[in-house]
Amino acid sequence: MLPISILGASGRMGRNLIEAVVNDAQTQLHSATVRSSSSMLDVDAGELAGTGKLGIALQTQAEVELEQCAVIIDFTLPEAVAANLEWAITHNTPIVIGTTGLNAQQLAALHAAAKHIPIVFAANYSVGVNLLIKLSQQAAKIMGDTADIEIIETHHRHKIDAPSGTALALGEGIAKTLHRDLAKDAVYGREGHTGERPQQQIGFATVRGGDVVG
Repeated sequence: MLPISILGASGRMGRNLIEAVVNDAQTQLHSATVRSSSSMLDVDAGELAGTGKLGIALQTQAEVELEQCAVIIDFTLPEAVAANLEWAITHNTPIVIGTTGLNAQQLAALHAAAKHIPIVFAANYSVGVNLLIKLSQQAAKIMGDTADIEIIETHHRHKIDAPSGTALALGEGIAKTLHRDLAKDAVYGREGHTGERPQQQIGFATVRGGDVVG
């Protein structure tokens, strides 16, 4: 079985990942980590995820030995990604990154790390969402500058970044297709007397509430 270490284990995705790893016959939970300040330290990972006691306590990364680990899955926070990459490189362990909201510096660290270890990174791992991204690029190629681009996304109230990584991935894909610079053309919300909408703008609007999956 494939031993997997999960970073950010106490979060919503972390708990889902523990459950998925435990329930898959081809994988096993190697370790699960949380921040040193977390109230979940030493809690059994299986009990946290609702799968029953596993005998694997939530630890800090400093307490984990990765020698027998095949892959790391990171669903932490953007500010932790650089350190997590260094940790993976130090132990020569492949890493899957699902953390979203990375800035340019954090993305640069990710690309640099990819020269040393295998990395899988996506704003969203859903097949349907990635198909949507491709289809939106095709639509942009056909429509060109004749269409106004507005991306409106909704997530549950616990979502901590806005816009979501998925929304940004949609915008980035469309911007590249149209040879635009998203950093220059993106507008994140509007308020007051904004004047007429410039043609080049790529607008983002964010809704947060309830238990919407996103």
